[in-house]
Amino acid sequence: MELLPRSPAEFSSARYWDRFFRQRGQRPFEWYGAFPELCPVLHKYVRPRDKVLVVGCGNSELSEQMYDVGMCQDIVNIDLSEAAVRQMQERSASTRPGMSYLLMDMLHMDFPDAHFQVVLDKGTLDALLTDEEEATLAKAEQMFAEISRVLQVGGRYLCVSLAQAHVLKKAVEYFSQEGWVVRVHQVASSGDKQQFVLPVFVYVMTKFRKVPGSAARILEICPEEQDRPLRVESAERLLAAVKDRQHYALLCSQISKTPCREQVSLDLCDRESGKPRYTLHVVDSPSVKPSRDNHFAIFIIPQGRETEWLFGTEEGRRQLAASAGFGRLLTVALHREQLYEGMAAIQAELSGKVMELAPPGLPARQQVPFLSVGGDIGVRAVRHRGSSALSGDFVVEDVKGDGSCYFRRLIFLQNRNVVQSEARLLAPTPLPGQKKRRKDKKKPSPTEPPGAIDKSYLCCEHHKAMVAGLCLLGGPDALPGELAVLVVGLGGGSLPLFVHDYFSQARVAVVEIDPSMLEVATRWFGFCQGERMQVHVCDGLDYVAKLAAEAPAQYDAIMFDVDSKDLTVGMSCPPPAFVEEPFLQKVKTILKPEGVFVLNLVCRDARLKESVLGTLRAVFPLLYARRIQGEVNEILLCQAGPAGRRSPAELGARARALEGALRQPGRPWDSSYVLADMLQTVLVL
Repeated sequence: MELLPRSPAEFSSARYWDRFFRQRGQRPFEWYGAFPELCPVLHKYVRPRDKVLVVGCGNSELSEQMYDVGMCQDIVNIDLSEAAVRQMQERSASTRPGMSYLLMDMLHMDFPDAHFQVVLDKGTLDALLTDEEEATLAKAEQMFAEISRVLQVGGRYLCVSLAQAHVLKKAVEYFSQEGWVVRVHQVASSGDKQQFVLPVFVYVMTKFRKVPGSAARILEICPEEQDRPLRVESAERLLAAVKDRQHYALLCSQISKTPCREQVSLDLCDRESGKPRYTLHVVDSPSVKPSRDNHFAIFIIPQGRETEWLFGTEEGRRQLAASAGFGRLLTVALHREQLYEGMAAIQAELSGKVMELAPPGLPARQQVPFLSVGGDIGVRAVRHRGSSALSGDFVVEDVKGDGSCYFRRLIFLQNRNVVQSEARLLAPTPLPGQKKRRKDKKKPSPTEPPGAIDKSYLCCEHHKAMVAGLCLLGGPDALPGELAVLVVGLGGGSLPLFVHDYFSQARVAVVEIDPSMLEVATRWFGFCQGERMQVHVCDGLDYVAKLAAEAPAQYDAIMFDVDSKDLTVGMSCPPPAFVEEPFLQKVKTILKPEGVFVLNLVCRDARLKESVLGTLRAVFPLLYARRIQGEVNEILLCQAGPAGRRSPAELGARARALEGALRQPGRPWDSSYVLADMLQTVLVL
């Protein structure tokens, strides 16, 4: 500890360094960046015939090692510590004739202009630029000016640094403004335990003649696993890219020493585009008893299935990790904007990176398995890309589910892990009388799934519960007669389509604020308007208010399934204005006395949710709640009069009767669920 400076300013003091090297003795001091790690970068920029200046050499072995391996034979080392210079002269005088050591201050060098092809600095700038005080910054600029003076045009200033933000910012700003090309290399780690957790970087500043009036700056970063540099458009982006790599190194260090109490998420980006290519989640299972073979595994989520509860939620991933039986499971989601050649190619691409996230205690040379569902990477085909002023960027994509089922999905890219709408696709059927001939049989392309929409399929559990809630309508008849239904929120249109097709006497009005969604539903999800189905493109708030003023008590059922575009609110469905008491009173006004108001509520804020429920109870005395298992959604069935209250058993019986009436001969029906089950856990609030 006695070797440490009493203040950061001592790092630039000759007296401090003299004392440091006298007390340390002959042992070389390598602050960071061992020669084997630096060698690949140095080889790119130091040629055998270059005349090299090492500033602030101390008693590091770096220049000796460069000389000994033949990297270059003409090296001048300078330092302001007389003790260090004397020690190094004694070490190299008889064995390295091309190596010299001089007592010199790098801020005031005696060399002529343009004397060197390379200036090498290992930690010297970091030691000098300990703060952002005016005097310290002036010293750094003086150092840069001297380096610039002694370098030839085309020469390189190589600075080995830990890249603290203020150090990197000062160097990048100074040299880029002088017209130099600035490139930052991340040094590959040797894998040994390092003194510093942070990665080491080498700034490579190449001197060019400054062209008056030229504003173009060339700034590049070269990550450790890549040879080709990536161009960045600004100093801010360069600093941010370095900061990202430092944060990643800190994360890897942390989770390699201790288990993760919370799930860790990070994106690995595509080299060319900079867009996310993989999303990783690190999930530790403390309950799994460790053995030699169950420390660590990688789970590749098939394309299109990352939104499923098991893969897309913390609780689901926790269950997946526990059932897989590994102490740490790393789940990998594939992004829709990227192309993947197959499971083997993904394993090859990820194998090095994922080992950086290995758990503590992983045995050396342990084989880490790659797991998946069905052994493949799934199928995802983007059918349409669009953008809306209201909904932002969105995609329509076909994905393969379990077995041979395909699904069409609408995804809003501002919330890319949530399926906005989904429809099941029907397998093509031959025309009547058409025979299949063996020679005409073609193997279906995995990227060309069938295109017809299965209108009997309700994609979401909350849609099934909303339909089941219609069993509250009517008297003794299981299937109500003529119905007037208002649906606010179209999406892909599966909910109003189901009501229209299966309640054959229902007249359905749909309100959708975004005209783009009507186009998407019509073109891609089989939605169509007709005598019993009309879409009104307007704000649902305005539409309900207008109806309340003009024609009250006209709807048997009102269904709200409308998302909020404001992601800062703790309620993503519906927008807060839809559950304010004055508006709910208008909803009650246009609802028939025995009608039912069905609301899809998605609220993560417990206090806000309790407030919404209190407002609903004030307007609708009879309130049933059905929580969707594994999701945040809660379906609320609201009625104006408490006299019609039914027990869960009565609701189940009515739902079974309703399903029996809806399942008509010759009409397709999705048998994967039972309507009565949707109301099994209903609570009366």
